[in-house]
Amino acid sequence: MAHRLRPVGLDFVGTAPVRHVSEREISAPVEAVYRALEDVPGWVDWFPQVTAARPIDGGRGRDIRLVGGVRFRESVIAAEGPEVYAYRVDVTNVPGIRAIAEEWRLAPAGTGTRVRWTFATDGTAAYRLAMRPVRAAQAKAFRDAVTALDRRLAAS
Repeated sequence: MAHRLRPVGLDFVGTAPVRHVSEREISAPVEAVYRALEDVPGWVDWFPQVTAARPIDGGRGRDIRLVGGVRFRESVIAAEGPEVYAYRVDVTNVPGIRAIAEEWRLAPAGTGTRVRWTFATDGTAAYRLAMRPVRAAQAKAFRDAVTALDRRLAAS
């Protein structure tokens, strides 16, 4: 069953009731990392939890499928290369969620990039409670994905 979420803007990333922030430095240059974020179908090559990804609405949106059958229909809310790439979830098959926005913020770190990812969300009390133990798993997924992305960019 599809659940329509509350539309949120980039400001939600800083004000959401639940925020998970992960950060890592990688060797790839900022511009290359940003291009990889914009390459929606390419996410399946470096983000293990993403099983399918395609741009929709002329690139203004994304259709994402995750391991376990989770589906997200998203709208890009910021594409300010090469510093910020962000999107919100408009529709999902996961119950209890009211809003989700994710922001990828990139900054030079020597010859590489500092990648900061913020997962911002709101939902029912049960959903917010369930998100507490998810924080560690999301942080690991982020580390694994960004490490895989760095290897992929180094090989190309």
